[in-house]
Amino acid sequence: MKRAAIPCLLLAAAFVTRAHGQAADFFTNFVRQVQFPSNVVYDLPVAPTSGVDGELSPLSIEPGGARFELWTIQNDPLTYYLLDTRYVGTYIPVADVIIRTEDPYIYTGIPRTRADRPFVVDVTTDGLLSDPDAPEAAKSVTLLRHVQSYGADGNGVGLDRSQAMLIHQVSLVNNATHRLSYTVSSIPGADRSKIRGEERFSAFSVADYQAPASQLASMYVQIWPVADGLISGITQNQYIRYKMPQITISLNDLYPDSRTYAQVYKGDPVLGTTGTVVPGSALIVYEAEPQDRVLTVKDWDEALNEDGRWTMELLTVTPFGTDRLYHVTFEVDRTIDVNASFTTIE
Repeated sequence: MKRAAIPCLLLAAAFVTRAHGQAADFFTNFVRQVQFPSNVVYDLPVAPTSGVDGELSPLSIEPGGARFELWTIQNDPLTYYLLDTRYVGTYIPVADVIIRTEDPYIYTGIPRTRADRPFVVDVTTDGLLSDPDAPEAAKSVTLLRHVQSYGADGNGVGLDRSQAMLIHQVSLVNNATHRLSYTVSSIPGADRSKIRGEERFSAFSVADYQAPASQLASMYVQIWPVADGLISGITQNQYIRYKMPQITISLNDLYPDSRTYAQVYKGDPVLGTTGTVVPGSALIVYEAEPQDRVLTVKDWDEALNEDGRWTMELLTVTPFGTDRLYHVTFEVDRTIDVNASFTTIE
C-alpha cells in the first residue's frame, strides 16, 4: 500500500477571512481522508496558512484510492464549510481547474467577475491512458459545469451547492490543457445585468468496480451584478439661480473593488470628459461582495467656477474600466442684476 502526500490546498486562511473577518482562532481546520473501497475515514487537523503545505497521508492508499477533503469549521455559530477535495488512486488520472477573469483580486482565493464580463476556464488533464485494455477510469475524466444563483441580495454564505443546476457535461480523453471561454455567465435571472451567483467547474474520475466517481479538481467563479445609480435633488435642464441644491446619490450593487464619484463639467454630456469631482461624492469600495450606499451632498458650489450650462455625471471605476451610471444637465446663473436709477438736486 502506498502513501500519498496530502494535497493540502490550504485555502483555510483566506476562507476564514472571507467567512468571518476575524482571526483564525474562530475556526478549526482539518483534512478528511476517505478510503475506497473500505470507506474508512480519518481526520487530520491542519493549521491555516497563506502558502502551500503538505505531508504524507495518515493512511496508506487502498486499491480503490482515497478522497481528501479540506474542511473548516466556524466555532460560533457552529458551521461546516467544505473548501476543496482531491482524489488519489493507483491508475486514476490527475486534473486541475483554473478560472481567470479580468479582476486580479485573489484575497479569498475565489475568482470573481461582473455579470457583463467574460471569463476563461483552463482544465488540465494528465495521466490519461490511451491503451484500449486499460480500465475505463484510467482513460477519461468527466468535466461538469454547474451554475447557481445567490438570489436577489445573496452573497453565497450558507449556500446549498447540491441545488446547483448542471448545464454541461463532457468527457476529456487526452492529456492537455482544455481552454473554455465564456463571454458572459449562464446563471439564471430575468435581468441579465443583475444576476449574482457562481459557476462551478469540476473534473471527476470515472466510477469503476473499486471506487465511485470522485472529484479530482474543482473551482468556481463568483458573478456579481452591474452597478446602477441615481442623482436626485436636481432635475434635467433645471435653472439654478443662486446656491446649488442639496443632492442625494443612491448607489446599488457597487462592484466589490470600485471607486465611485460624481463630477461636473461645462456643457452637455460627453463620455470620457474629465471634470471636477463634487466634494463629498467620492466613495471607495474594497469588499468581498457588492455594496449599496446613499450619499447626501451639499455645499458643492465651489465645484462650478462660472455660470452657464453644466453636466453632472455619476461614474464608477472598476477593474473593467469606467462606467457612467447617471447624468443630468442644468443651467447656472448666479449673476446679480441690479436695475436702478438716481437723480441729483443742485
